[in-house]
Amino acid sequence: MSTLDRAAVIEKFSVSRETIARLDAYVEALEKWTPRINLVAKSTLPDLWARHVADSLQVAKLLQERDLRYCDFGSGGGLPGLIVAAVLAEKQPQTEIILVESDQRKAAFLMSAAGEMGVTARVMASRIESLPKIGANVISARALAPLPKLLEWASPHLAPAGRCLFLKGAAFRQEIDEALVNWRFDSEKWTSATNPDAVVLELRNIAHV
Repeated sequence: MSTLDRAAVIEKFSVSRETIARLDAYVEALEKWTPRINLVAKSTLPDLWARHVADSLQVAKLLQERDLRYCDFGSGGGLPGLIVAAVLAEKQPQTEIILVESDQRKAAFLMSAAGEMGVTARVMASRIESLPKIGANVISARALAPLPKLLEWASPHLAPAGRCLFLKGAAFRQEIDEALVNWRFDSEKWTSATNPDAVVLELRNIAHV
């Protein structure tokens, strides 16, 4: 597991001064809200930059599309959605960012934190199964559900040629095998910047069989 501190994360990901300010605002909001709402495990707060911020920054690095509609499922504590928003506010300010979170208290955190960060994001306080079609170019999720369930949720909401970026742990190969029973897709595996046994799993051309 990574032991990156704030300075090391900023250097590793070449984070700009403007984005640093947004990330600092995010961290402050998370630390303020977590004692009241279970946004992240309290035991991970001392290692927040390595465990959570860096883990999410690697998703932002994979977003290059113009006119991007980006959707994060199960945003919870804003990971990776709000971190992505912090980066794209400078690099791709025209991006439409949608954060989906069914827990009303967590949705309230997302709206509050986005305001404190100075980023624009639409928070949809809804279960994924009840969402209107989103037509996202990219859908992300972190620590939300097994891959077969993620594909079931994501496939109706992807635009043509859309893709998924799912952060997965050491069991990702088994999840892929389980998903291939009922799904077909092209995949690329990006080794995690925070855990060599984990990946960001990029999936394209997703189809149910």
